[in-house]
Amino acid sequence: MKNIKAIIFDAYGTLFDVNSAAEKCKDKIGDKWEDFANFWRTTQLEYTWLRSLMNRHKDFWQITEDSLDKSMKAFNIDPTMRDELLNLYKVLSPFKEVPEVLKTLKEKKFKLAILSNGTPALLNELVNSNKLDNIFDDLFSIEQVEIYKPDSKVYDMPIQKYHIKKNEVAFLSANTWDVSGGGNYGYNSIWVNRNNSIFDNLDYKPQIEIENLSELTSII
Repeated sequence: MKNIKAIIFDAYGTLFDVNSAAEKCKDKIGDKWEDFANFWRTTQLEYTWLRSLMNRHKDFWQITEDSLDKSMKAFNIDPTMRDELLNLYKVLSPFKEVPEVLKTLKEKKFKLAILSNGTPALLNELVNSNKLDNIFDDLFSIEQVEIYKPDSKVYDMPIQKYHIKKNEVAFLSANTWDVSGGGNYGYNSIWVNRNNSIFDNLDYKPQIEIENLSELTSII
């Protein structure tokens, strides 16, 4: 992959483990913690897409709360755990290879950014709590355009900021729909297939698929 000027990462599920909040409470939640975490995440994403289509915007933190409330009812989770789960979501853990890979890419002088559904406050807390605040040039939030991925206005933000061509961006996401969104926009989208999943049929197939970010340094 040549002529890359910016490497842009999705945050949730790509850099940070969205299940880590529930996992830290698995002793209280029990064996259903992983199914609960997956349901919470799926509902959260569905709400972003539906609100975009209905033109009824709420920011990502409000959607996270709304989707948690539904998920707790669906799995009969003790309501007193709500605040604990929400607080843990603000400080999700990165996947184990992420800090070292980002440091290596930074040393190679790439422009590095996050492009996320998350609010600016959420993204800042995520990178600061994980000591990654000195890594990224920008934390792009959809709140700037008030519509969620995969709307093209989201993917356009880094292009407008950096004054570069779409094919000069390497975009990484673990979410197949996000890879397709970025790829259809014109990015060089790379699929971080962390869970051995099957790719969607959405008019885009990534040229590169990796299991985790540790493979990235040999590609770019």
